[in-house]
Amino acid sequence: MRKPRAPARGTFFRIQMHRRRVACFIDGLNLYHAISDLCRPELKWTDLKTLSKVFLKSHSEELSQVFYFSAYAEHVSESSQKCQKSYIRALELTGVIPILGHFKKKNRRCPSCTHHWVGHEEKETDVNIALFLLDLAYQNAYDRALVISNDSDLVPAIKIVRKNFPQKRITTVSPPQQFHSRELIQVSSDKTKVRVEHLERCLLPSVIYDASRLISVSRPLEYAPTSIASAQTRNF
Repeated sequence: MRKPRAPARGTFFRIQMHRRRVACFIDGLNLYHAISDLCRPELKWTDLKTLSKVFLKSHSEELSQVFYFSAYAEHVSESSQKCQKSYIRALELTGVIPILGHFKKKNRRCPSCTHHWVGHEEKETDVNIALFLLDLAYQNAYDRALVISNDSDLVPAIKIVRKNFPQKRITTVSPPQQFHSRELIQVSSDKTKVRVEHLERCLLPSVIYDASRLISVSRPLEYAPTSIASAQTRNF
């Protein structure tokens, strides 16, 4: 009996290297508020690129891009603004791509009394996520998309991607200790969730440098682990 021919040299290597591309789309404020509800400020200093890799099928997928959709909250305290800007800059240095919208003032009124006040509403984030999901699908820039959000406004975009590109998969990822959006589950390929332990093992170092190590961003004191923050506070 003739022995089966051995595969051409390099064939096995090429097969092994062909991995499905995964892009991650993160609803920044949706994730931020979920982490804030945990009352553990140090978890706000999360490395989103490393967190995205948690949801990869390690041997068959590779992370291609991570997008962080948010808006600068200029209506909050100065210290909070500095924390947000430091975090977004740190994400940029790790290779995450920030896509920023804005906040819009909105008059609000109590339904049971005459009290009025001016609130602030984030604008463009859900639209930006939807546009990037669609645009990158048409560019064939990913095989699977991770969508970290519970915003059901993303349903139409996901439906269009799956209708026009049935070979692409969309995974809905709910923020920590949040229920999945039923509407998102119904239109997505599958679902998973961010767990507290994921955040704990995906924190950024206290100082982030760029490739040249000439530019750095330090972790805000407000995001330091409790023991470190307490010690530094006592030293002032």
